[in-house]
Amino acid sequence: MPVNALFRDDFYLSTCEAVVTAVHEDGGIELDQTCFYATSGGQPGDTGFLERADGSKIELGVTRHGADKSVIIHVPLDGQPSPDIGEKLTLHIDWQRRYKLMRMHTACHLLSVVCSWPITGAAVGEDESRVDFDMSETIDKDAITAKLMELVEQNHPIYLQWITDEELAANPGIVKSKHVRPPVGLGRVSLVCIGENSSVDSQPCGGTHVSETQEVGEIYIAKIEKKGKENRRFRIRFGKPADAA
Repeated sequence: MPVNALFRDDFYLSTCEAVVTAVHEDGGIELDQTCFYATSGGQPGDTGFLERADGSKIELGVTRHGADKSVIIHVPLDGQPSPDIGEKLTLHIDWQRRYKLMRMHTACHLLSVVCSWPITGAAVGEDESRVDFDMSETIDKDAITAKLMELVEQNHPIYLQWITDEELAANPGIVKSKHVRPPVGLGRVSLVCIGENSSVDSQPCGGTHVSETQEVGEIYIAKIEKKGKENRRFRIRFGKPADAA
């Protein structure tokens, strides 16, 4: 049975109950449902812990997919106890870390609005994220920062809209990334929409995001690096440019 991935419909769900459905030889744990995001699309998987009935914890080091996106495996840190199949657990996400990743992932989407070149790569981090663009132009990072903060401060709503795999296949132009395709095979694909009626942006994405742009907070472009004749890497950080080391 495919896991019920609760985070797909509620990015702010930080705890839930679940039943153990499988335990792998390497200690990886499968559950009937989970609020833990699995590493995908440039966003790291959640960390946190599984609470047992007696109050003891199974600390998790990473959450990843299995053979396909319908399988999510919670991987404990070394030396952690192993639960029994059928055991009921309470899941607790490291919310502080997840929320920073949500803010950062949304910031990457805002950068793709400000910079309309095709995306060649991206990685979401807790303190710094990067987005690579297929571009050869020289561009001022302070000007990009100003445009980003304008979108943040306008406090646009952010919400999900679901389309079918077939609708995505019929509209390939909505995908900004040149090399990474949105997750398909589950029957539906989530569009992350920014602004009333998607007035700012609409992009297929399976990651987690905040509910309004103001939640992103203060961000800036710390560096723009040349990574080839037609590739530029933008590094996004929290804070103001004066905070740069």
